[in-house]
Amino acid sequence: MTSQESFKRRVRERMARTGERYAAARRSLLTEPPGTSSGWVSEPELSDERVRDATGLGWDEWVARIDAGPGRSASHPEIAAWVTEHAAFSGWWVQTVTVGYERITGIRLPGQMPDGTFTVSRSRTLDVDRETVRARLLDDGGPDTLVPGLALTARSRPGVKSPRFTVTESGPDGEADRGMLMLSTDVVGQRCRVTVTHERIGTPAEAEQWKKFWAEWLVTVADELGADGGDPAR
Repeated sequence: MTSQESFKRRVRERMARTGERYAAARRSLLTEPPGTSSGWVSEPELSDERVRDATGLGWDEWVARIDAGPGRSASHPEIAAWVTEHAAFSGWWVQTVTVGYERITGIRLPGQMPDGTFTVSRSRTLDVDRETVRARLLDDGGPDTLVPGLALTARSRPGVKSPRFTVTESGPDGEADRGMLMLSTDVVGQRCRVTVTHERIGTPAEAEQWKKFWAEWLVTVADELGADGGDPAR
């Protein structure tokens, strides 16, 4: 379905819901601010048009249906199970609808996982081959040699594409758990993209701090290797 056809369908749905004529319904949709104008707490990952094309319903319709079903007091598994039972799709789209509902209603904040913790990710593309990057990050003393004050303990077998580490921080009261880290290196032409994914962060404020921390850390890696690809950490 083209975007124009999808928009016309939304106009007709509004006409049926509000009793407006076509021109008035169309004008209302064109001037309506996206997302938060409907009372959304935060935006879902995918657009209304894309989720409608894939599932047959838009976000506001999914919110209304789930509100009338398990409701906002339900857990993530309970909502996902209800969507699975009442939809003609499963797997990835069930999770997309469930997480989108949780984002819109404020049950789940951006970056928040089902267990309540937060995940952030930063990446940077470097003008150097993947083997050189992996040798520096994983073989030459490990990634924590570039992050004073943090200890990264390997939690995956040697040689995996995206190794995982527990993160601890030393302080006056001893070591503190700072979550889980995953390092990914991907070939991009003759260059290498390094991605840092930090999981199990306790609060949104800490998540924002770690975003900045790992963006700066990637700049340090690029500077040490003399391999900045001109691609800012994001």
